[in-house]
Amino acid sequence: MTRHPLFDLLSRAALPAACILVAAYFLSHATFGAAGLLSLGSIRQESAALQARKQQLTAERDAMQRRIDLLDPRKVDPDYADELVRQQLGVVRPDEIIVPLESEKRQPIR
Repeated sequence: MTRHPLFDLLSRAALPAACILVAAYFLSHATFGAAGLLSLGSIRQESAALQARKQQLTAERDAMQRRIDLLDPRKVDPDYADELVRQQLGVVRPDEIIVPLESEKRQPIR
């Protein structure tokens, strides 16, 4: 029994066609996928936003660390301790004037 020429053509083309379909699948994901070329701009924007947030959190952490250092039992800053006590207890007389200082200007007393 002889094979039909169309069947021979289809059997020879099946493997290349499957390879082309697999390559097209991966190429489409590389272009249009969540991490593809078309979403590269939004990924860069998100990365920049995350870097800015990281810098903000680092600055907040550093400010907290400075405040913690001011309360170190070996070298407590009396002005900062007084400020915290008054703030927590609500012990401010009506005739007092509170002048907030920048935290950078405070130096612990040694």
